[in-house]
Amino acid sequence: MSSQFDADNADNLEEIEKQFAVKAVNQAETYWGLLEKIPGSTLKLTKHDDDIFESLLQDFPEFKEPAKVAEIRESEMKSPEGKKRWRDFCEKFNEIEDYNFGTLLRTKSNEFYTQEGTIFAVRIQFYAIEIARNRYGLNDWAVLKK
Repeated sequence: MSSQFDADNADNLEEIEKQFAVKAVNQAETYWGLLEKIPGSTLKLTKHDDDIFESLLQDFPEFKEPAKVAEIRESEMKSPEGKKRWRDFCEKFNEIEDYNFGTLLRTKSNEFYTQEGTIFAVRIQFYAIEIARNRYGLNDWAVLKK
């Protein structure tokens, strides 16, 4: 007897959700720890940073303007049009490990991770936004805040 997994009708398993949340929080804490020690403008997040950044600017030309990447609006990212644009972008990087794994993304580059200022995104979205922020020097304040 074979059964197939039906994701649309599956129950959310609380323990699995907790494990995902822990991993996302750990990743955010690790990243923030790096930003506090190393200017973001000198930080390399992946060996694919150049490709990710170039593709981001090609697919989202609005991000050529640093102010647009400095503040991310969840409503724009998760609108029907936004979801399609991001899905198309994300699939270009399916060779990157855990590219579609859930992670936390700050909505404003000039703020810490906070409950109100953090959204759930997939890792490649995090990479794209944070690589752009780093290249524009928008995260450099974190190392200076001490």
